[in-house]
Amino acid sequence: MSPLNLAAHLGPDEFLAQVLHRHHRHVPRALTEPGRLITWDDVNTILATHRLEPPRFRLSADGEMLPAYRYTSPVTTRRHTVWQRLHPAELHARLAEGASLVIDAVDELHPAVGRAAMELEQWLRTGVQTNLYASWTAREGFGVHWDDHDVLVVQIDGAKRWKLYGPTRTAPMYKDTDEPEPPPSQPLTELVLLPGDLLYLPRGWWHSVAASEGEHSLHLTFGIQTSTGAQLLPWLADDLRRHSVLREDLPVHAAAAQRADYLERLRKQVTAALEDPDVISRYTTMRDASDLTRLRPSLPHVTGLAANPNTHVRLTTARARIEPAADGRSVVFRACDHEWEMAQEALPLLTRLISAVPHAVSLGELAEAADFSVDAVAAAVSELMTGQAITVEGQG
Repeated sequence: MSPLNLAAHLGPDEFLAQVLHRHHRHVPRALTEPGRLITWDDVNTILATHRLEPPRFRLSADGEMLPAYRYTSPVTTRRHTVWQRLHPAELHARLAEGASLVIDAVDELHPAVGRAAMELEQWLRTGVQTNLYASWTAREGFGVHWDDHDVLVVQIDGAKRWKLYGPTRTAPMYKDTDEPEPPPSQPLTELVLLPGDLLYLPRGWWHSVAASEGEHSLHLTFGIQTSTGAQLLPWLADDLRRHSVLREDLPVHAAAAQRADYLERLRKQVTAALEDPDVISRYTTMRDASDLTRLRPSLPHVTGLAANPNTHVRLTTARARIEPAADGRSVVFRACDHEWEMAQEALPLLTRLISAVPHAVSLGELAEAADFSVDAVAAAVSELMTGQAITVEGQG
């Protein structure tokens, strides 16, 4: 667990039981050193060293995205491709006029933010994407709006005023049957986030945000992927294809009695599946095992690892899972849409890998934890590398 572990500051068990998906929560000054997540220098470096095309990098004002030509210049390469080079003077001018700066998925660009996102993924058992927002004026970048996922906000520098209006529709979705009713004219509460503050908002909560305190603002928003019944049912339909009634053609041309018989047989299979108390656990285990959000190559180690105890490795997913194998004498390790069956003796090694997330662990530490030789650990880790579950982080 890192010293910036956000779950610890939210009150892990109580938060999951009483706050998650239900209420907002503000934790003032939770982080004493928020700059350990990201700094202004880090932001400048990201903008200077990456070709970030809109909409991943964008400026927004009054709920609208500014055209890229207002702060970039086109560059044609000798291979006749065109990319938009950031023009710092124009960027500064737009930001001074009131535009907000946004970088999507900054967790993929800055390791410290990526580690914090992975810790949230491991805790919440769902995907997390982190966006960065910076603003300099009281002009609102997005107006009063709601998000279709829960968010956890970390104020990094400066101050920002949040007006919270609450929800007007229960758990609204991106693909929904109706839009939420408009928010009330007056907010339920107003908060000024200062450096180190945390703010959790469930999805569907109307809010507006502005740097209206006379200083600039830099914050991160950790967006939490939803897990809904609308996602569970398609997975369940695929899982039920093992039953012939799910594979049969619909009795489109049959008599009413035959249609009724088919629907009754279908209902029995679906009902039985939904009555299984483990159905949600099976679904979340599948989601965890197929998570591909943190893949990272391990160059130059393309064919495996040498048995060097100082080589450090880590899992590329925070949601790997270990289960007993059907034979009762081995374990199944699932990660990155792959699975491996290993001897029971490998359990301490796999457990140590998971406990180290989001940090790296040396082959020597893994050998000690599993009471294996470094050669044996290197062979096991090399096997996991073939499925992209492991990345090499260098030698200590």
